[in-house]
Amino acid sequence: MSDHASANHPGRWWHRLDDGRIQCDLCPRDCRLHEGQRGACFVRQREGDAMVLTTYGRSSGFCIDPVEKKPLNHFYPGSSILSFGTAGCNLACKFCQNWDISKSREMDTLMDAASPEAIAKAAKRTGARSVAFTYNDPVIFAEYAMDTADACRELGIATVAVTAGYIGTEARREFFAKMDAANVDLKGFTDEFYVKLCGAHLNPVLDTLVYLKHGTSCWFELTTLLIPGKNDSPAEIEAMSRWIVRELGPDVPLHLTAFHPDYKMTDLAATPAATLRRSREIALAQGIRHVYTGNVHDRTGGTTFCPGCAKPLIVRDWHEILDYGLTPEGNCRHCGTAVPGRFERFDGAFGARRIPIRMIAAA
Repeated sequence: MSDHASANHPGRWWHRLDDGRIQCDLCPRDCRLHEGQRGACFVRQREGDAMVLTTYGRSSGFCIDPVEKKPLNHFYPGSSILSFGTAGCNLACKFCQNWDISKSREMDTLMDAASPEAIAKAAKRTGARSVAFTYNDPVIFAEYAMDTADACRELGIATVAVTAGYIGTEARREFFAKMDAANVDLKGFTDEFYVKLCGAHLNPVLDTLVYLKHGTSCWFELTTLLIPGKNDSPAEIEAMSRWIVRELGPDVPLHLTAFHPDYKMTDLAATPAATLRRSREIALAQGIRHVYTGNVHDRTGGTTFCPGCAKPLIVRDWHEILDYGLTPEGNCRHCGTAVPGRFERFDGAFGARRIPIRMIAAA
């Protein structure tokens, strides 16, 4: 590991307050810190008269898996992606599916260490098309993610942020300028849901989505985890879908995924497959052209259909691609209609594999 990767790294996006505290401006929480205090995310800390990121260069692990698992269905389909995260999170979702990482208060969770340059080289060496910042939200380790994105770009490797989109205005602009793609968790479509179940608010996330669409060239897709009785009503899915079409357009893919009882919400049943299918039909009826289901076996819900002739173009079974009908430019081979996304020549899919790698040995 190079000297570039050290535990405590100078943090950005903060300012001093008149009362002697410093305020973190990275996300809408606006944490105000005395000496030694950590923000709600746990990984950003006041050290002296400055902010530091305590997880720079450290990860909870690296693995290579299919890009469809992020999920991204319109970003170099079938390609492999090197995925990693750190620890902590700036939300407090009671239904967190990665709570052992995102809620970790033990730095020992961060077993692997690697500089941004080492990560980029590992992606290149293993044939990964891109690198994903995932498992926990990369917003809280933005400096590390952005430096890694720069190193990846030099080697022709794309970068992907899997995020809740809970980020401040200035940081949002700088962070997403470095990203080639994102999957943003739109966790629900009421502020009540965000306050009660995430410890956050809806509007900053909507602001991020509008900015991504109209202020960047970053390709992005949306994911909503449907939780029975919490955010899965037909009325809420309809309202969310209408907003997406009105503010983001009909071409932003939406992934509707099944909830599994976890963390602080083990008293609820898993999302029925019928709820996902119904919600998908509602979203399609409101004008979203590409709506997918996830965490359930649903070949129709995993297939990309042509927005022109409606023929199946990318047939998926879980994370396996069974048939591929796009040109390298992303056009339907049947009618020539352009499919929104990022595409290139398809030479076969990586498949539903998951390959852990140790970065120390690889670097």
